[in-house]
Amino acid sequence: MGSIPGNAAVLFNGKDLSNWRTRGGDPAGWDVTDGVITVTGGAGGDIVTDQKFADFVLHLEWMEPDMPEATGQGKGNSGVFLQGRYEVQVLDSYGIEVPGKGDCGAIYDQFAPLVNACKPPLEWQTYDIAFRGACLNDSGEVMNQARVTVVQNDIVIHNNIEMLGVTGGAMDEEVGEPGPILLQDHGNLIKYRNIWILPLPLKGSDVY
Repeated sequence: MGSIPGNAAVLFNGKDLSNWRTRGGDPAGWDVTDGVITVTGGAGGDIVTDQKFADFVLHLEWMEPDMPEATGQGKGNSGVFLQGRYEVQVLDSYGIEVPGKGDCGAIYDQFAPLVNACKPPLEWQTYDIAFRGACLNDSGEVMNQARVTVVQNDIVIHNNIEMLGVTGGAMDEEVGEPGPILLQDHGNLIKYRNIWILPLPLKGSDVY
């Protein structure tokens, strides 16, 4: 995507993580240098935004480290959790012909990406994610699970799919409530930058 929409909320200001916390509420301890966040590699733990969101469009960019000797889930592993509940996998899956439910771009352990849109490690990549939260009835029962469309590097890899529920590692299962954006510390030195979010109304105007 190009410039940040004027009504978007900037989640990373390029200078510090003052509006992020650990899962436990402590100040976020990941490194920030030259406008880039680097995962601390297990020492800092996951980080979450102070703000919580219902429906939104999320943009972020990330870079995989070069780990030629690593394989599988040990190769540049992180994740973006929507509302802190639904993980879009971040991994070095470059070159995999048919990606699976644990590869980069997967809704972790639920849906494999439609195609492998990964760039090689050490190149910046993008996620643009449109998210609609779960719909509950007046009794609090889930009528429709959350839905998501994911565009990786300008390629659609999930097209308005309905989640099966929260993914593993979710902060909670309160799917009818707003939740934060969570970036996962899985022990690998992933880099992030240019993170912003655009909250969405439930529907557009009825006025012609």
